[in-house]
Amino acid sequence: MTLTPRQLAVLVVLTLIWGINWPILKVGVTGFPPLTFRALSMWLGLPVLGAAVLLLKVPLAIPRAHWRELSSLTLGNMIVWHVLAILSIQALSSGRAAILGYTMPVFSALCGAAMYGERLAPRQLAGVAAASLGVALLLWHEFAQFSGRPLGALGMLVAAAVWAFGTQQFRRTRMTVPTLAIAFWMTVLTTLVMTVLAVAFEHERWKGPTPAVWGAIVFNAIGVFGYAQPAWLMLARALPPVASTLSVMLIPVLGVASGALWLDETLHWQDGAAVVLMVVAIASVLWPQRRTAAPAQPQPGGASQPP
Repeated sequence: MTLTPRQLAVLVVLTLIWGINWPILKVGVTGFPPLTFRALSMWLGLPVLGAAVLLLKVPLAIPRAHWRELSSLTLGNMIVWHVLAILSIQALSSGRAAILGYTMPVFSALCGAAMYGERLAPRQLAGVAAASLGVALLLWHEFAQFSGRPLGALGMLVAAAVWAFGTQQFRRTRMTVPTLAIAFWMTVLTTLVMTVLAVAFEHERWKGPTPAVWGAIVFNAIGVFGYAQPAWLMLARALPPVASTLSVMLIPVLGVASGALWLDETLHWQDGAAVVLMVVAIASVLWPQRRTAAPAQPQPGGASQPP
């Protein structure tokens, strides 16, 4: 399937927002309660998303028969991802968090093969091996450092795996309502859950956000929850996996580069090797197979049809 100019533009903006958001997230949760940061971002992002829904005149009604599926999709696509990712990034550099988080397409390929009978080509199996090696390099370096906190890396991997499962579910949803309506209600449910968690576990650490934290909150509210999250869901539902390749292949690279540039994060050879391995892995999983030409049909009288 060929991307339309509009879909390509959506992917380019999505790539930029999610790519540079990793160091912005790191700034936002440094010295500020992470669940509270995420809850504030979502509360401010909901009016932006709601305004888009009203402007586009998208009906928001979800039939009662779909409520259970909506809850399941919200858990797999948003709640687990946002909770684990925002907690894990505290223990990781923004670049490493981006690399580990965007192993999602590889997990998605494995999930599709294991649960839905999707066959993996040899090059896709090689991509899974490349991703595994990249993850092993990062985990090895975290374990090797005395101050390393490998639980952060493991938490990000679990978040990516659950997001991959949720993406597979979302592509197969039987809900016959607009994707933007689903995205809105998924965001509402996730915001409520994040608020409850923030109140339960972080209320004793609440304090006023600094200007830098407020900037990160506003960026996430408008860029991530007002645009990127619903845009991803719309593309994931409308297009085959290859459509998201242009986005996810470059996001960890942007995360590593922007973290080194803005936050002066030290890059090790494991980070560079992991970036290369992840790009190779994701490309091998999502890049479309070259179609072979159909065999020539014999013509009456024994002649073959010219190619």
